[in-house]
Amino acid sequence: MRLIDQPYILTKEQIHFYHENKFIKLKNVFDEETLAYYGQLIKDKVKELNTQHIPIEERDTYSKAFLQIFNLWRESEDVKEFIFGKRLAGIATQLMGTEGVRMYHDQALFKEPGGGFTPWHADQYYWPLANDNTITAWIPLQAVPLEMGPLEFSAKSHTLQDGRNLKISDDSEQVIGQKLRLGDFEKVVKPFDLGEVSFHSGWVFHRAGANTTDQMRAVMTVIYMDKNMKLNAPENDNQQLDWDTWCPGAKIGEVIDTEINPVIFDA
Repeated sequence: MRLIDQPYILTKEQIHFYHENKFIKLKNVFDEETLAYYGQLIKDKVKELNTQHIPIEERDTYSKAFLQIFNLWRESEDVKEFIFGKRLAGIATQLMGTEGVRMYHDQALFKEPGGGFTPWHADQYYWPLANDNTITAWIPLQAVPLEMGPLEFSAKSHTLQDGRNLKISDDSEQVIGQKLRLGDFEKVVKPFDLGEVSFHSGWVFHRAGANTTDQMRAVMTVIYMDKNMKLNAPENDNQQLDWDTWCPGAKIGEVIDTEINPVIFDA
């Protein structure tokens, strides 16, 4: 069995930590060989599909933060092997305590040398989903020192309602950052070792620093949702766009069982 499909069994303490904080970092999810092989496939595909050619200094804050390419699993059968791996999906299922998970979408997030910070935000602002049984795997394809802009979490911030209505922007950085300071939420930012992967829920606030190195920060992400997730009526224009793009044909109040939202793991 390939490593990408081998089980990664979590402890009760790890699952408890996730439920308390709504994020967790796990070491040794992948080995160097696996990341080198699939990482190169992902990097090649991102390079092929990237259409962002505006110089960094001419972009807005959002565009400075990263290059992003969506649903690579539909562009390459080899990359699909990695994204549909049972190891990641099994971890997501254990952390959420669901009967399994299905695909919402994947997303390559490459922060270029000199790339700017990613503002504070909560992912679920963008998602027309009926509940928060969602989780994102953040998979660095190399070690990520602080200078490269690793993901930063605000522990337990899923309990904060203020700021949930803000998209990623300068405003979200300022407003959410202030709310988190006032609420005395712990900020957790540490380097990622090679093979370390983080998982975070849809409503936990997070950000990332700038990439001040001369190397690309290559990260692959996979967004999972409960296999029984139902579509919610969109609450903003971005959720309407996500419905049209990532859940095409799904109906409000029904399980999101479309061609591009397959079940990846059954518990």
